[in-house]
Amino acid sequence: MFVSTDFGMWWGMLFTVLLLTACVTDIRARRIPNGLVLLILASGFLFRVSSSQISTAILTSSAGCALGFAIWIGFWLLGLLGAGDVKFFAAAGAWLGPGPIWRAALMAALLGGVLAVVTLLRQGVFRDSVEKTALALSSRSLSVLVPTNDDVDIGKRHLPYGVALAGGALMVAWLPYILA
Repeated sequence: MFVSTDFGMWWGMLFTVLLLTACVTDIRARRIPNGLVLLILASGFLFRVSSSQISTAILTSSAGCALGFAIWIGFWLLGLLGAGDVKFFAAAGAWLGPGPIWRAALMAALLGGVLAVVTLLRQGVFRDSVEKTALALSSRSLSVLVPTNDDVDIGKRHLPYGVALAGGALMVAWLPYILA
């Protein structure tokens, strides 16, 4: 998406810096500031306007933003993702547009799975998590997945899912034929 021209390369570097900044804030504070999300959103619209006709640019950015939001809002409603993550991915959609945002979401989900496994391993609860999941599958009951007091303490350390979302968006932006 960015590698075709020098001008595109500068926009790509800006996109990368903005998304990496979001990663840093998500890792440090487990939140992505609204001001940063708005900056990503506005710069995404500017990028699109600078590279195509204004009506097409606005439509493409708006559709990417709406689709990025729609993909992840259900996870927020279920309490599985923070609102900042959903807004962040929607803002990235303004840069990518509706076609690439689907691939970015798939890549983010894959990266999120890896991030979750690494986090469980670091917290020393991977085996317990696998055993509970196997028990839930074998008993055909999700009741075994209800958190205990020990699980609640571990659950307070939220996964910085913005890292996975940024990774998916950056992979699709810099490697536009991935998953195509």
